Amino acid sequence: MCPATNATASARQAVSSAQSPARWSYAHSPGSVGRFSNGRCSRGRRTGRGSFPESVVFISRKITVFHRKFIIFACKYYFETLLMPMKQQTIKNPVTFSGKGLHTGVRVTMTVNPAPADTGIVFRRTDIEGCPVIPALCDYVTDTSRGTTIEKDGHRISTIEHIISALWTLGVDNARIDIDAPETPIMDGSSREYAEAITGVGLEELPAERKYYHVTEKMVYTIPEKGVAIILYPDDEFSVSLHVDYNSKVIGNQYATFNPGDDYTSKIAPCRTFVFLHELEPLMKMNLIKGGDLDNAIVVVENPVPDEQFEHLKRIFNKTDIEITGGYLNNLELRFNNELARHKLLDLLGDFALLGMRIKGRVWATRPGHFANTEFMNQLKRTIRKEGEKPRFQYDCRKPALHDINSIRRMLPHRPPFLLVDRIFHLDAQSVGGIKNVTMNEPFFVGHFPEEPVMPGVLIIEAMAQCSGILVLGTVPDPENYSTYFMKIDGVKFKRKVVPGDTLQFEIQLLEPIRRGVAVVEGKAFVGETLACEAVMMAQIVKNKK
Repeated sequence: MCPATNATASARQAVSSAQSPARWSYAHSPGSVGRFSNGRCSRGRRTGRGSFPESVVFISRKITVFHRKFIIFACKYYFETLLMPMKQQTIKNPVTFSGKGLHTGVRVTMTVNPAPADTGIVFRRTDIEGCPVIPALCDYVTDTSRGTTIEKDGHRISTIEHIISALWTLGVDNARIDIDAPETPIMDGSSREYAEAITGVGLEELPAERKYYHVTEKMVYTIPEKGVAIILYPDDEFSVSLHVDYNSKVIGNQYATFNPGDDYTSKIAPCRTFVFLHELEPLMKMNLIKGGDLDNAIVVVENPVPDEQFEHLKRIFNKTDIEITGGYLNNLELRFNNELARHKLLDLLGDFALLGMRIKGRVWATRPGHFANTEFMNQLKRTIRKEGEKPRFQYDCRKPALHDINSIRRMLPHRPPFLLVDRIFHLDAQSVGGIKNVTMNEPFFVGHFPEEPVMPGVLIIEAMAQCSGILVLGTVPDPENYSTYFMKIDGVKFKRKVVPGDTLQFEIQLLEPIRRGVAVVEGKAFVGETLACEAVMMAQIVKNKK
């Protein structure tokens, strides 16, 4: 039935549209009057009772447009504010897991403990003297044979992807994992027990801000000969679309997705690890899967199995009732028809967490694995580091300065030729941005490489220190009565020469709260978009003697 044609019915439909946005939408077709459509009536037409009054059409359309905008705003707020908390989180209470390692077969007890902000996720080997700590970061990945292994100073932890996947995807940014063996417990081959325990104890918000990487351009990682591809696109939230195809008549083509708002605990966490039957012997010869059995892995059987191999399998798994049904060993019942693709997604989420910061971007992955996942994270980390060597603040010479040279002279005790900051264009509680125009008239060019003038590196450091002084003196009520003095300079690096005609842009970031008048800052000096110098400086705020 087409929409009603009188004003009362139209108003009722307008209200219905506001209540059911997924069903109703405004539509208009050539030669027809504007109308509401529920998708069943494709063309507007007159009825015996006349067409919509223009006023009702206009009001109805306005209601619908407003409602659509409101829904978009509400969804964006929900995803960004509720689903993606801006503060770091940790678990409220410790949770302990016991089991055996998949590859080592060793009995292991693992306890996930709360941790302070900016700790990240770290493992602590309690079975080794000194309890060495191994950060769960892609920088420390040393092996990806059927699992992800991290190692630092000769101490390693294997098969970390399942617990990391659960922690990171459920919102845990910081945790200290105490473990008394070199491998995490495999449990039932999934992250289900991990996820249920984490959601059971709940999360606690920490005072520090979360770190996000906003993808700004498409990034690609491929292994063409293996059909592996991971592509990362810009987006406002993190999502994954994944496809696997192993040329298997049992598995076939499988797809899995993870989007903002998806329930990880019920959708991804229960999906178990898998292996093909023909891979078992090679893995055993590699001294792997010592803890594998039919209770913690899906075994895919592609071809008929002769009787002698059946007997061999019974000895391997120490079972007498082994059988094959539907291409899976031991009459296994899948938890999802695409469980294998979902498990690959589970692994990917765990491996991507090794970046150490959350990603705002859309991932498309084909036949991903631990090697590809972790290599892509290393590639992304290199990109992030390179982007970190570009200015964060945009300087516009046409805009008035926050502090011009006269204002700077009032704040700092320095005078030419040792006043090395011309203007301040950015200033907040944590950072400052300044400018120095380098000209041939600088007195130091007379004697410092006079045939090929170069600004002395120590003066670039001094200029950054003067910018830092403006930042930290902003914390006292009468900055003109105080000065800042160097205590220490670390990590000084000079990346390029600074010559006459260059404009130096300084960016100073406070690294920690000022305590007892001591400030620690990171300073960077740029020429254009090129990093010229960087250093970490410590200074003391001292009241001037009268």
